[in-house]
Amino acid sequence: MQNNFNNAPHILVIDDSPEELRGVVGLLRQQPWRLSMASDPRQGYQRALALKPDLILLDVRMPGMDGFTLCRLLREAPATHRTPVIFLTSAGAVEERVEGLTLGSVDYVLKSCDPQEVLARIRIHLQLSWREPVSSASADEGEPANQDEVSLRVAMRVITQNLAQMPALADIARKAGTHEKRLSSIFREHLGSTVFAYIREVRIRRGQELLADSAMDIQDIADQVGFRSACNFTTAFRERVGMTPSQYRQQAQGKEDAHAAGERQE
Repeated sequence: MQNNFNNAPHILVIDDSPEELRGVVGLLRQQPWRLSMASDPRQGYQRALALKPDLILLDVRMPGMDGFTLCRLLREAPATHRTPVIFLTSAGAVEERVEGLTLGSVDYVLKSCDPQEVLARIRIHLQLSWREPVSSASADEGEPANQDEVSLRVAMRVITQNLAQMPALADIARKAGTHEKRLSSIFREHLGSTVFAYIREVRIRRGQELLADSAMDIQDIADQVGFRSACNFTTAFRERVGMTPSQYRQQAQGKEDAHAAGERQE
């Protein structure tokens, strides 16, 4: 009997107002599942890492750390990066729903939803996730040594996804579950770089990719990677790469043309 319980799906609910979920929690307790609760987002994150639940119900608007930030951390931690996350929240604005789904949640449900429907959605996602079981060994493989590494991964992803309109350092840190001073220290300790130097490096690398792989003009590329003008982009690019963007494109695309010609001859 104990073995059956241990093998049952494990649901983790992270919500700072559990009284709002009485109907859902009551139904969950009636199922042959294990149920864990956390009313603080950081406590919920630590429990997720330790318990490795099969599904997480997550609120959005919570003090200290919102559900979006917590979801980013869960997605970057190998122990939980494949765990289905369902947002169950009163945050119903379109942009909030879109952000939640964009972050990788499997569903976004409003608290006004009938508890039976919430239960049905949970069942569906449990069935889908259990079709491809992941062994604990593979789930833990390459797991970061500490929280700083997870925050670093989140910050790097936020930077890469927002090159054109970079958030302020405080916003990047918040999205990564930390604060400005700590995030700056994490970048120095792990990358030997400031946050701003890393952003500049990623922008130049993305610029190189666009120059080599597209016919976009220099101004459009500058806009895409977050420089105010083609002139600023050219100056920064030349300082980092040792040639102008136009020279780099000519060299990169010239090599591709030569390679293609060689393949045709073969």
